[in-house]
Amino acid sequence: MKLKIIASFSVLLGFSFSGFSQVLHLQDALNRSVENFDRIKSKQALLQASEQNIAYQRKQLLPDLTLAAQQSFGTINAQNGPLYAYGGLGAASTSMPLAEQNWNAAFGSLYFANVNWNVFTFGKLKQEINVAKSKEKTAFADLEQEIFQHQIKVSANYLSLLASQRIKYVQEKNLDRAKVFHEITATRANSGLIPEVEASLAKAEVSNAQSQQIKAYDKELEFSKNLAVLLGDKFQPYQLDSLFSTSIPFITAGQTAEVLIKHSLLNWQQSKINQSVQSETLMRKYRLPAISAFGVVQGRASGFDWNYVQDNSAYSSSYTKGVGIDRSNYLLGLTLSWNLTNIFRQNSKVGEQQFITKSLIHEHQLLNEELNAQAALAKAKTKNAVENFEETKVQLTAAQQAYLQHKALYENGLTNLVDYTQTLYSLNRAEIDFEIAQNNVWQALLLQAAAHGDLNVLLNAIQK
Repeated sequence: MKLKIIASFSVLLGFSFSGFSQVLHLQDALNRSVENFDRIKSKQALLQASEQNIAYQRKQLLPDLTLAAQQSFGTINAQNGPLYAYGGLGAASTSMPLAEQNWNAAFGSLYFANVNWNVFTFGKLKQEINVAKSKEKTAFADLEQEIFQHQIKVSANYLSLLASQRIKYVQEKNLDRAKVFHEITATRANSGLIPEVEASLAKAEVSNAQSQQIKAYDKELEFSKNLAVLLGDKFQPYQLDSLFSTSIPFITAGQTAEVLIKHSLLNWQQSKINQSVQSETLMRKYRLPAISAFGVVQGRASGFDWNYVQDNSAYSSSYTKGVGIDRSNYLLGLTLSWNLTNIFRQNSKVGEQQFITKSLIHEHQLLNEELNAQAALAKAKTKNAVENFEETKVQLTAAQQAYLQHKALYENGLTNLVDYTQTLYSLNRAEIDFEIAQNNVWQALLLQAAAHGDLNVLLNAIQK
């Protein structure tokens, strides 16, 4: 059991000191998070996929070119009668009808090149390219908002980790004070100046301070894990920029008056609206006809001679006889095709897409209202956070003075244990409130950055 305790303590010591070799600045953390986070990489892959879709839609402007070669072996017994090849091509057993069935068989072949080109589609192909471009813009806007939202999470975790580290530091100072208090109390108890119970109470204070320090360290480990995941790092400790724990933001009036129209979430929502509008236009284009040009060059051969109907022995089963080219044909033309029922079908699809666009517009308006409300709330929170920070400075100064006074009085036997312990609690609480209040000013400014869609609201407020 002792070996396990020693091993665990060694691991904690290694965790505490091995990673604190280099300061992780907020801007560096933001850059690393964008480079390493898998969800952002996923959005980047989707953007690249949309770029490939644009290339595909542009290639739809090219004509279809089909090359084929067929070689077969079989009989050519034919019969007068109607035929419909449902679901596929019928067998091309070409011959004049014969008087009776026979099993004469020979090789046959077919070679052709077919070109089909939609020379005029009344804007359908061009509109499909426009739709593909709008999808690319939506994917890009989605990537931008994902990056922004992720950087907000990284910044929030960065500040939360810093707050937990500062609280741990406060608890370590409190532990040191409790140890000094216990030493004084134990010395006086051993001298018979105070009861032994006061030394026991002082020892309990040391244990309580140790417990609070461990709990604070546990929270630091939790936030370190969260930040490591967001940065794409392995679980490790971080040494953060002390600037956030030694100063409050430098705030100017202009930083809280940004226009929300450039917010990444609003841009993403607007891109979805634009994509839906482009889809509406495409649905309307599907009601129009199409003009296609086509051309066919064909070569055929057969093991059956031209007079096979008159002479059933005029055929050869030789492979070479049936796979050459004996006859050739070509065909050129234009086709105008218009499915008139598409006019009625596409009216419903256009109506469906219009309602989708209307829904997206309402979502955009709601999001805009939420962001404006969030911006107003964040501005008020920043003001309150600054005012609260000023109050905690007053409380901390008073608590420090009270502690030093009662410490001196207790050392000289002029006050009791209860009063001294109360000042110890008050100082510890004031120090924690001070650290949290200072961190809350930065957190409130981060809330403004999130509402305004611009991290520079936070980054520009850093006093270098």
